[in-house]
Amino acid sequence: MAVWDDLVGQDRVASQLTAAARDADALVTAAVSAASAASEGRSAGAGSEPPASSEVPPAASKMTHAWLFTGPPGSGRAAAARAFAAALQCVSPDRALGGAPGCGFCDGCHTALIGTHADVEVVRTDQLSIGVKETRDLVRRAQLSPAGGRWQVIVLEDADRLTEGAGNVLLKAVEEPAPRTVWLLCAPSLEDVLPTIRSRCRLLTLRTPPVDAVADLLVRRDGIEPGLAASVARATQGHIDRAHRLATDERARARRASVLKLPLRVDDVGGCLKAAQELIDAASEDAKQVAEETDARETEELRAALGAAAGTGGRLPRGTAGAMKELQDRQKRRATRTQRDSLDLALTDLAGFYRDVLALQFGSRTALANTDVQDALERIAAGSKPERTLRRIEAVRACREALDRNVAPLLAVEAMTMALRAG
Repeated sequence: MAVWDDLVGQDRVASQLTAAARDADALVTAAVSAASAASEGRSAGAGSEPPASSEVPPAASKMTHAWLFTGPPGSGRAAAARAFAAALQCVSPDRALGGAPGCGFCDGCHTALIGTHADVEVVRTDQLSIGVKETRDLVRRAQLSPAGGRWQVIVLEDADRLTEGAGNVLLKAVEEPAPRTVWLLCAPSLEDVLPTIRSRCRLLTLRTPPVDAVADLLVRRDGIEPGLAASVARATQGHIDRAHRLATDERARARRASVLKLPLRVDDVGGCLKAAQELIDAASEDAKQVAEETDARETEELRAALGAAAGTGGRLPRGTAGAMKELQDRQKRRATRTQRDSLDLALTDLAGFYRDVLALQFGSRTALANTDVQDALERIAAGSKPERTLRRIEAVRACREALDRNVAPLLAVEAMTMALRAG
């Protein structure tokens, strides 16, 4: 199985990356051959040195030192970056016979894909942002030569979460890259990355995968029952990660069903406020479930590292309270992001509901995403007009923007539910 097989509906991107991986492979092979020839020449006391092979891609090469993967949520930006990283580390002997790098089976591909390759650093954050300190550590790592692989590859999955200061730190490394170091940045859109950084990257734009292709992937890769795979792929409109979660997590399906009942519960002010509170509580519970096991494990590991006695009741040595406080602060920030991500998923489902309502009101032949609640869709569509539905979609969008601006979640959601009632 080639490394590109999980790039659903991204044939153009896979073709571009394959061509770049070929050029990258040829570049490293030439550099290694030149270095070997130089070493042999010195050993034999040759009078002249062989010409040094440049490790900078020539202008005509399809390979470059910095890439920016953009595309809507669920399009597979990170998967494309990781697949490219694996192709760059491919050591399959088929390459010498004209085969494209990225076989998916060799040690280089396998370790890069599962995250254990020494020369592939995959950076993702569970915090609200990536700060200057973490970025400086990453830049220092990027200055190292490959330990054993063919390239030093840095995959930054959340480039849109870089603070302004962190972006400026990264800019220097992208402007003056170390030899055989490749930066793979992922962000939803160009506007999410500093102009000075994106101008130095080669852009690859991914599209939303077709619903049928996502369903096929779930069946082929994850063994999901075909009917369920088709249902969740349609419900998420081609969002690969969300479709996988809905297919494998019964609680996620229950939360989505609860969200899709909200439009029928905002007939009065009391119903609006209650629905808003329940939506916040559900997001908080989701964040708590995700955090409980991780937080407990991290806390015990840090206590053990600091020399505390076994068990939660052991006392910490003097001078270590600051480290525990830093961990607790990081866990709180992670819980905040998890809650906001959960809320954003709920709001996305809600916007999809009203999109289906609008399709019914206009008599569109567009396939409905939420066929499991078609009775509710038809009831809302018959009881209102398209302009009211558009205002409701706008209210959901405004709520998402308010959450991005750090408005208190309950206030933002309450304002949205009241706007949904007014229509």
